[in-house]
Amino acid sequence: MAMSELNRRRWRNFRRNGRAFWSLVIFSVLFVTAMFAEIVANDKPIVVRYQGELYWPAYNFYPETAFGGDFGTEAIYRDEAVQCLIVSGGREECWDEPDGFMAAVRSGSTDVPEAEQGWMIWPPIPYHYRTINNVGTAPSAPDGNHLLGTDDTARDVLARVIYGFRTSILFTLIVTVVASTIGITAGAIQGYFGGRTDLVFQRVLEIWASTPSLYVIIILFAILGRGFWLLVFVTILFGWPALVGVVRAEFLRARNFEYVRAARALGVSDRKIMFRHILPNAMVATLTMMPFVVTGTISGLAALDYLGYGLPAGAASLGEMALQAKQNLQAPWLAFTSFFTFAIMLSLLVFIFEGIRDAFDPRKTFR
Repeated sequence: MAMSELNRRRWRNFRRNGRAFWSLVIFSVLFVTAMFAEIVANDKPIVVRYQGELYWPAYNFYPETAFGGDFGTEAIYRDEAVQCLIVSGGREECWDEPDGFMAAVRSGSTDVPEAEQGWMIWPPIPYHYRTINNVGTAPSAPDGNHLLGTDDTARDVLARVIYGFRTSILFTLIVTVVASTIGITAGAIQGYFGGRTDLVFQRVLEIWASTPSLYVIIILFAILGRGFWLLVFVTILFGWPALVGVVRAEFLRARNFEYVRAARALGVSDRKIMFRHILPNAMVATLTMMPFVVTGTISGLAALDYLGYGLPAGAASLGEMALQAKQNLQAPWLAFTSFFTFAIMLSLLVFIFEGIRDAFDPRKTFR
């Protein structure tokens, strides 16, 4: 569907803001990469060819018996015996000397037909965020195997950054969209109708704002246990009032404008006046507050993870990485990674929303 002339002008205004545009490009590349984290950083192959058939271990479960093994549990693809079974087409000799038999297969000195020989394509980073590499001490400094080093449980830091970035952005998108929708709607109702409706809503907001959110989170997690969706629900529960004040002020200011009175006189419904006529003019002030909502959500998730009341234990978390940096001062790469990850992510988001705010500004849109 083609864009309207208004939206084309907004897009041109956004393109003119080089900082916002290139921040959007960089952020989009990082976000798309994180969304396909399973094929970027994983301890399972992307694709496996075994006896002429293709398998996709990165996204599917395959027992060891599917590759000629003895166990019904998921195949451990990093195990030399499993790799030998795949490459050799399921030969029993792989259980005795997997290294020697694989070398013989590659050199062509065995009776394994070439059509039955398998292969594996591994991700660029052969570690999942849960993979523990028991080689050397932990945490270990960056090297050729671990570009950003390992944490105190020998897990690859780069893999945890990629998965943690995805978790933080998805969490922020869900919370921001739902909480902003509720907050904008509540603020629009308050400002447009005013009077007793505004008075009742204001008292409710005052009571709600005085509720100690951290205590509620601790109580809920103690009863129900930590979980991603529970954390999303609680964050939305206490985050929706962030935009109410700004939207309410804009609607209180605009509800007596001439075009609003004219729309009422023509019989236009309140809902259309609120969301078709007044809200677009209130978007500049709303989008001005949006970067604070987004960065506050990311910082709030990191703070809860840092305190131990965020995502479940073992999940990819940027806040947990910051906690490890504090507990392992002898490993400065953990602190540098946490700092630069937050700095780059938050800076890109702020620049993007600044460009969106300017693009929606009518004074710039219709210049």
